[in-house]
Amino acid sequence: MREGPGEAGRRPHIFSPEGEAALARLLQQRVLLAFDFDGTLAPIVTQPAQARLSLAVAARLAALAARVPVAVVSGRALADLRERLGFAPTYLFGNHGAEDADAPDAAARLRHALDPLRAHLQTQETELAAANVTIEDKGLSLALHYRLAPSQEAALAAIRTALAARPPGFTVFAGKRVVNVAPQGSPDKGHALQTLVTRSGAEAALFAGDDVNDEPAFLRAPPHWLTLRVGRDTDSAARFYLDSPVEMAMLLERIRQRLDHPPGAARP
Repeated sequence: MREGPGEAGRRPHIFSPEGEAALARLLQQRVLLAFDFDGTLAPIVTQPAQARLSLAVAARLAALAARVPVAVVSGRALADLRERLGFAPTYLFGNHGAEDADAPDAAARLRHALDPLRAHLQTQETELAAANVTIEDKGLSLALHYRLAPSQEAALAAIRTALAARPPGFTVFAGKRVVNVAPQGSPDKGHALQTLVTRSGAEAALFAGDDVNDEPAFLRAPPHWLTLRVGRDTDSAARFYLDSPVEMAMLLERIRQRLDHPPGAARP
């Protein structure tokens, strides 16, 4: 049995009675379906370059995108993200919500704003490499990865040292085995979701994510949206949870079934 509200101090599972009822209410409206990528649609992998959608998830998303707007809002750069999906979403945002596939010119200012930080981190490359920290330039943000570091404590210490003397005007935020840095004022996933709801003409949205950088979307979601954290983290503003990305294909199938058979519709 799925745990109910408040049990073990956690939010309810989406397949609990409360979650099923919330999903049914959501799908009675014009809805946007939006998802993070890593850790949500695709499992976290040791080598980020190996991440891909499963055939089951990609096929279900493609079927849903033919019926309702579907968005992927990821921390990855758009150029990196597109080749990993296996389907064509209606909307695509990268760089934690700052890179909009439908508004490419808006990213130019943020891209140039990163130049002072790029120059600063070049002077720190030797120390970071010694701690097995790799720097990924996503164009509109920089990611300092330490997933493969033998000592995560040493890697984080090296990252803190490298960023302590960074130029002004940058925001640092954590992720799963990564530290991200972006220009202050960069749009986040909360901004991206509000933009997408307006752009799509949706009345409400479902947003699923698994990490700290998904919390702005959870926090800014109005009550009639449905927010979903992948993983049993208790420190989240999401209303419901999935245990892991393995359950995502089940959720997408449940959404399809409810779209096929809305409440009150006669079944064949």
